Amino acid sequence: MILCLDSGNTRIKWGLHDGKAWLEQGAAVHDDDLALAGLTQRWPRPAQILLANVAGPAAAARIRNGLGAWAPLLREVRSEAQRGGVTNGYQFPERLGVDRWCALIGARSQTTDACLVVMAGTATTIDSLDAAGNFLGGLILPGSELMRRALARDTAGLQLADGAWAATPRCTEDAIVSGAIEAQAGAIERAFARLPGAAKLCLISGGNVDVLLAHLVIPCVRAQNLPLEGLLRIGRGQ
Repeated sequence: MILCLDSGNTRIKWGLHDGKAWLEQGAAVHDDDLALAGLTQRWPRPAQILLANVAGPAAAARIRNGLGAWAPLLREVRSEAQRGGVTNGYQFPERLGVDRWCALIGARSQTTDACLVVMAGTATTIDSLDAAGNFLGGLILPGSELMRRALARDTAGLQLADGAWAATPRCTEDAIVSGAIEAQAGAIERAFARLPGAAKLCLISGGNVDVLLAHLVIPCVRAQNLPLEGLLRIGRGQ
């Protein structure tokens, strides 16, 4: 068995794979000390534990502590120049966020067409992968929630908006929520238009998938937990 851990800005996502299928997947906030401990109690000891961590050393230490007796099995994955059919075109490959790197590898395991790999969470990342598996580069922008919070924090008179999307908003709350969603969708659709190739697809993973899928007008597929899929492929030596 392989245990895959994706430690993001807000949550830890996990998946336990037996070589044929995911036995369990879940997520918890970073300060939930019982989440990983529960895994160690419910399942036999895995052969490998792979971690993609963008939340810093303190989060990594907390995860190791939560794994208890499984901690010696933990391997922290780093971005590299090539892996899993993906060639990393970043100027400095090792500086690419490891969650993005794993998501690209996960996407490559699901399609060999050119694809846009979107992770919509606390931040939204939009990465371009051509049909040959070359990572061409990508965008990072605040997620919808961060955009709304930035307006509430850094402007006078705009509270944290709890509105709804509208094509032509007629109140401030709807204008803020609609603006955040349109910014996300617009950035994704512009990146998709630049992606080379006739056969291409947008794969979307992350907590804000449902919001984006409702507003995008390009070929899109929900691809939950792409970083976990990438970690699994790395663990298998693919």
